[in-house]
Parts: sequence; structure tokens; C-alpha cells
Amino acid sequence: MSRIRFDILTLFPDMVDAVLNESIVGRARSAGILDVRCHNIRDYSKDRLRRVDDTPYGGGKGMLMKPEVIVDCFEAVTADAAEKPHTVYLSPKGRVFDENKARELARLPRLVLLCGHYEGVDQRALDAVVDEEISIGDYVLTGGELPAAVLVDAVSRLVDGVLADPECYEKESHSDLLLEYPQYTRPAVFRGEAVPEVLLSGHHEKIDAWRLEQSLAITRQNRPDLYEAYLALHPPVEKKKKRKKKSEGEKV
Repeated sequence: MSRIRFDILTLFPDMVDAVLNESIVGRARSAGILDVRCHNIRDYSKDRLRRVDDTPYGGGKGMLMKPEVIVDCFEAVTADAAEKPHTVYLSPKGRVFDENKARELARLPRLVLLCGHYEGVDQRALDAVVDEEISIGDYVLTGGELPAAVLVDAVSRLVDGVLADPECYEKESHSDLLLEYPQYTRPAVFRGEAVPEVLLSGHHEKIDAWRLEQSLAITRQNRPDLYEAYLALHPPVEKKKKRKKKSEGEKV
């Protein structure tokens, strides 16, 4: 998958950069493999105090982000685009993010991520610029910055050159509906617990079979929904029972 550009619209660009400047994603940014740009929505406020929120019509607690600052920010950031980039609002109301969605987004040349805050965003801004809403789980956070960083990390690792080899993500949890098998490294024995002998055997077919068996067991226990989905795609092959040879003189 080719290079991708992320434009993150946020009230806290330093918070997002602090996460995405580290580790593998940070190195990929430094190497020019990933293009991640954070844009401060507050810079587009025309208010003297740079306010970006107001009380909601109809009453209720909390404040809502105003539509004009978000739309103005979006239009300024995407002014150089030949066509409107795919735009995601990180929201607990959205579709739950998964590996399939990460792969789908990784095929796009450019993504705009909108981070909400306070009690959310005026619906008119969402209607004007957002293509889909995505949630990273069934819980509520104080803002969209951490979900945006999670999405960028998950999508980035699928981009060519970010990881050392495609196998690094092809055999991870969720890559084929199964959770990952247990992993071990040196020492061979730790506090009386030994590495499973099959992993020391050098017999790759047996190792692959053991890993699949472990993945199936872990998925069945922790995520029965994924396990059933996997079985629907890979129904178990029934072994044919061997028929006993009839002895001489046996009646048919």
C-alpha cells in the first residue's frame, strides 16, 4: 500500500503529535513514509478570545463545537486537494473500528480526521464535511485525539515501508479473524516455565499447526463471535473413517 497523508483537525495538536512522533510511526514520519499533519481548529476562530464552542440549543449540559470554525479549518486544510479527501469524525456514535476498516482506509491516498471535544460537534459541520463516523470502542472519551492516534497507528502499519515486512501484520491478531497465538523468546526456561517443546523442534509444519491450534483455542475462549465467523469461512474438514478390511470368509 502506497504512501498516505493524514490531516488531523484538533484542538490539541501537541497531544496528537506527542503520540505519533514516537516509536514506529514516529520513525516512518521522520523517514517521509508517512505524512501526518495536525491542524489547530482554534486557529480558525474569529472570536477575540479564540472561542470555538457555545451552549447547545434546546438546553442541556456542556458545550458544543461551533460549525464555522470546523468548516473553515477543513476548507483551508483541503484547499490544495484535487477532490474532497475522505473525512472521518471520531465519535462514540460511529461504526466500531476494526482491522477490515483499517485495511480499507489504508488504500486511500489521504484521510482527514476530525477530533471532537466537549459535548460534541454541531451537526451542520458534520453534514458539511464528514463522510463517516468511527468509534474505537463502546465507551466515551473526553475527546477525539486519542481515537485519532489509534486510527493513524492501525492504518499506518499497513502502509508499505512502515513495518519491516508485510508478514509483521499479516499474521497478527485479527488479520484473518483469529487472535494471535502465544509467543516466546529466551530464556528457554523462566521461573520453572519452559517454552513449548514444539517451538524448539525446528519442524515448521508442526509449529504452524501448533500456532493455528492455539489461535483457535484463544479465539474461541476470548472472542466467540470471531471464532464463529472464522468457522463460517473455514468449515472443519471431517475425517473419513477408515473401513476395516473384511477377513476371508466373512459374509457380505
